[in-house]
Amino acid sequence: MTEHVRRTLDAVWRIEGARIVAGIARLVRDVGLAEELAQDTLVVALEQWPRDGIPDDPGPWLRATAKHRAIDVLRRQQRYTEKLAVLGADVSERDLTDDLVDELDDHIGDDLLRLMFTAAHPVLSTEGKVALTLRLLGGLSTEEIARAFLIPEATAAQRIVRAKKTLAKNGVEFAMPTPAETAERLGAVLGVLYLIFNEGYSATSGSDWTRPALCREAMRLGRVLTGLLPEEPEVHGLVALMELQASRLPARTDAEGRPVLLDDQDRRRWDRLLIRRGLAALDRAETLGGGLYTLQAAIAACHARAVGAATTDWTRIGALYEVLAYVRPSPVVRLNQAVAVGKAGNPERGLAITDALAAELRRYPQLPAVRGELLAQLGRAPEAAAEFERAAALTRNDVERALFARRAAALRDGSVPPGP
Repeated sequence: MTEHVRRTLDAVWRIEGARIVAGIARLVRDVGLAEELAQDTLVVALEQWPRDGIPDDPGPWLRATAKHRAIDVLRRQQRYTEKLAVLGADVSERDLTDDLVDELDDHIGDDLLRLMFTAAHPVLSTEGKVALTLRLLGGLSTEEIARAFLIPEATAAQRIVRAKKTLAKNGVEFAMPTPAETAERLGAVLGVLYLIFNEGYSATSGSDWTRPALCREAMRLGRVLTGLLPEEPEVHGLVALMELQASRLPARTDAEGRPVLLDDQDRRRWDRLLIRRGLAALDRAETLGGGLYTLQAAIAACHARAVGAATTDWTRIGALYEVLAYVRPSPVVRLNQAVAVGKAGNPERGLAITDALAAELRRYPQLPAVRGELLAQLGRAPEAAAEFERAAALTRNDVERALFARRAAALRDGSVPPGP
């Protein structure tokens, strides 16, 4: 029973965790305290659910329990009288319901966005902003955050703890910045959204190939941002990128849940509504000027517009990656460029690009996976198989590990056609 409760609670928390933290933070105005109370709520659930049974609606149960714990804290705090005066209500007669607390909302009125902009406060380092937001809104574990950043797990944990302590030390409360302050935090917010989306699109660990709920949440927040900041090109660019990539999610796994790579996907399963919306957002971003996310969306659009893998304009994709690497140098961007160069008919040059990335990406499983594909294109099957075996050893995702292992085995037994 306890194990079943833990699995259920973990699944519900993946969906509800960010909303619970954000809802508590709206009450206590302290994101560090909010996460502590949210964790207390999990402890209460682990104590009560095995004894009383899992509630019919576990999400609302968690939200209500968390809210009550927050109210208990407020009752014990000296500031409670001041909060009552602001609310204009006596909790002994009327509890702090969600509707009542909403009266304190400012010009944005979305708990998750408020939490995101609070975590992007200028007193935090860039790394702290992103790590804390991933933890609070994405519900990602410290290990998953470390994988997203390609850093040691201990470093990710330090960033999260340091960020929460910095917010508390500087008296940063849970609140939206003024419209004038919003612009300076926007870059961090967009970066966090995309990292959350990427964790949903390709889970870095665990038994799931994708976590679509994270993708949906990132897209939802992105769409809210486009309504709030309609003249910001990179907001539209990020939304375009996420929606174009998310359009492929239905085709990324087969009926048995096994991963299906891009070239093998049934493009009839791609979500045409998301593609239309993504292309419209891309057009808007390019009209306004665009930037890094707009460039990446333009790459995704090349795939969305192609009828099939054979008609994809890999030459244009490679050129776009070249521009992207110039504007924002990144080893992962260069690795993607190597894929495009190989697909465009020059796997030797693609391998040369990966050779230059060996030191920076030595623990990144996609590096040997890309090298494996390029070597396979060149007909060097034994070397390609060895690279895929290395990729399988490096990845923390169970589904991806199986995929790499199957690819290596196919190259070993000759079931993969030789390269040109």
